[in-house]
Amino acid sequence: METIVNPEPPSNGTPERLAYSVQEAADLLGVNYFSIYRLIQRGKLKVCRALRGKLLVPRDELLKLLKSQ
Repeated sequence: METIVNPEPPSNGTPERLAYSVQEAADLLGVNYFSIYRLIQRGKLKVCRALRGKLLVPRDELLKLLKSQ
């Protein structure tokens, strides 16, 4: 069964997330953590670094990735 990411903000009043951890991004796309990490290493997915060097994947980058496929 495929997981579909809903690009619209939730209607329950909670704010939409601006960025996701690598594991959260992998879960949203239904792929392995290492698949996301490979996309980052190849430059196909841009990330930013949070405190203590944690990688965050911006929501816009995930949407771009989905639209390009």
